[in-house]
Amino acid sequence: MESETALKLEVAALTDLGCKRTNNEDSYGYDLASGIFVVCDGMGGQAAGETASGTAVKVVVEQFAQQADPGWSTEDRLNQAIVYANSAVYTMAQENAELRGMGTTLVSGCVDGRRIVIGHVGDSRAYFLRAGVCAQLTNDHSFVAEQMRKGAMNAEEASASPLQSLITRAIGIGETVEPDIVAGPLEHGDILLLTTDGLTRYADSKAIAQIILGSSSLNEACQALIDTAKRQGAVDNVTCLLVQFLEPRNGDSADAEPVAETSREA
Repeated sequence: MESETALKLEVAALTDLGCKRTNNEDSYGYDLASGIFVVCDGMGGQAAGETASGTAVKVVVEQFAQQADPGWSTEDRLNQAIVYANSAVYTMAQENAELRGMGTTLVSGCVDGRRIVIGHVGDSRAYFLRAGVCAQLTNDHSFVAEQMRKGAMNAEEASASPLQSLITRAIGIGETVEPDIVAGPLEHGDILLLTTDGLTRYADSKAIAQIILGSSSLNEACQALIDTAKRQGAVDNVTCLLVQFLEPRNGDSADAEPVAETSREA
């Protein structure tokens, strides 16, 4: 359901190899025309992680844009697009021995009038910045995060755990997947961040807010977030995608210049 006046969207995204990796298994993509944004962090080694993340991004962007059933809610469309992505990655892995076992995290956001709908699987995260306050919208699907939610592990133990990278839910690992879907209202000036754990292991919500608010543009903010991770060693790839929501001015079009891309740094 669309609002009477759609918000104008501004977007910036960057991905970086980091300081230790020799290949980038992160991918991102978006389509302004349909209001869908996706970030993925692949796993599987060699080319498998890159294949998983790139495939998942491409499928979600394309499937979400193609699903126009008026009986479906935006939540249904996003959920189904993620399910399609899981099936695509899983099938590729089963049909090619060199890709066996590959998978990817996925975090996505889509605009529904003046609402934002978030879908995610794994430990890539969505953050929301409003009035100077940054809030994490997603709960990690990881062993450490689940232990913390149960009260079986504190923050200090979690940060020292050798199991920090153990994911409990991912795209392409099994025949089926259950995404988490959440939604909330949008206001002028709100900023959405989709990012991989290559950033979040080095910056919490407060630090993310300070970096974004201290930047003069979304592009500058993306680079500053990546630089923050790299100054601390960036053992993983780092990807940041920022979307800002603004009241349109005269002559603005909220869906001008549709863009759809998947990007990965070599």
